[in-house]
Amino acid sequence: MATVTPPGDPESDPRVKAVFDDIRQTRGSDFINNVWRYLAFDPALLEQTWAEVKAVMATPSALEPKVKEMIYAAVSIANSCE
Repeated sequence: MATVTPPGDPESDPRVKAVFDDIRQTRGSDFINNVWRYLAFDPALLEQTWAEVKAVMATPSALEPKVKEMIYAAVSIANSCE
């Protein structure tokens, strides 16, 4: 059960909208998952978390981007994330 309620219209905050737009652009998708929606209750935390995730997921490395996404999905499933 969630202990934080996501904001009703998170993109009304320009900081949140900027992060969501960057997520969309970086991932090449219009979908914003619940992790980001729930973190939007604190724009500073959202910005920091996205910057760290982006540094790992979008920076070239020995792992292909699809492999990183598969690991991301597997960990989410293992943790029973919706």
